[in-house]
Amino acid sequence: MSLAINLTEAFRDLVQIGIALTSERDLSTLLNRIMAEARRFTRAEAGTLFLRENDELHFAVVQNDRLSRRLGEAEMQRLLQAEPLKVSDLSLAGHVAMMGEVVNIPDTYTISPDRPYNFNPLFDARCDYKTRSALVVPLQDPAGHIFGVLELINALDKTGCVVPFDIEYEALVRALASQAAVAIRNARLEDLSFKDALTDVYNRRYFVVRIEEESRRHLRFAEPVSLVLLDLDRFKDVNDRFGHRAGDEALREVARLLQKHSRNFTVVTRYGGDEFAVLLVNTAKAGAVAYAERIREVIEQHEFAHGIVTVSLGVASLPEDAASGDDLVVAADKAMYEAKRLGRNRVAVV
Repeated sequence: MSLAINLTEAFRDLVQIGIALTSERDLSTLLNRIMAEARRFTRAEAGTLFLRENDELHFAVVQNDRLSRRLGEAEMQRLLQAEPLKVSDLSLAGHVAMMGEVVNIPDTYTISPDRPYNFNPLFDARCDYKTRSALVVPLQDPAGHIFGVLELINALDKTGCVVPFDIEYEALVRALASQAAVAIRNARLEDLSFKDALTDVYNRRYFVVRIEEESRRHLRFAEPVSLVLLDLDRFKDVNDRFGHRAGDEALREVARLLQKHSRNFTVVTRYGGDEFAVLLVNTAKAGAVAYAERIREVIEQHEFAHGIVTVSLGVASLPEDAASGDDLVVAADKAMYEAKRLGRNRVAVV
């Protein structure tokens, strides 16, 4: 199949990819999807996606198949997650972030000294790796704002040998990067609008959106969905005895514990006041009860600044306890108040 045909099909795919990117709400998932799609189109062995914050470029996504196989994913990430880059440095990524141009380097070790950028081989030496070809593209939206840089490394031919990135791919990757920039901007704005200002977990608005999505997913694929509602026991006493600052800190600490002891795709929400809602995707009731009991113990054993904190938790699941997202909330709420009625600091089910 010719490169021209491949490019035609790739540009056609971009339309569907653009739709998928702009509909993705989770920023981490979005960034990894952008990198995966760019590498797929260009047969890149590795890549880094930087996000720009003021005058720095921060490592947001790092993928490298060869190092991952040799070192393991965790060790590779440790080695590659370096300190942020200064945009003003003469690095490839810094130059692209400043100028907004595409840079396509056949061999990074032969960059001419008269170029306005250079390649630092320190990473290669530290990881026993050779960065040869590089295609570096700005994540730039239609208004000209550069949100970051997409750096693809070592294009591979059909035999697995490193070759230069074909110049024909530059427009393709730039188009993908433009779509990605818009999606990143939207995800960042949406992330802010869906976060609770005090605890930095999701707010009730986001919860309403997600529980409706998961309810529809359950109806379509019959995947189980569970909800855990938890309420701090006698929280009013904390505010009355120690002040609202102590109460706010307790809420923040509970939120941190929930995030620390939950999977990445679990939706942790401040539902209102001193009440949290945790949406457990693809989790049956038995798993949700085990999760709730573990969270109860973690919070009870945690050393809060003002003293002991306990919580009462209610668990409900689709399809056992409800037929819709709204019914699931009602069922979990009923179970939570049953836990309080039975003496607090416990887990109850419908």
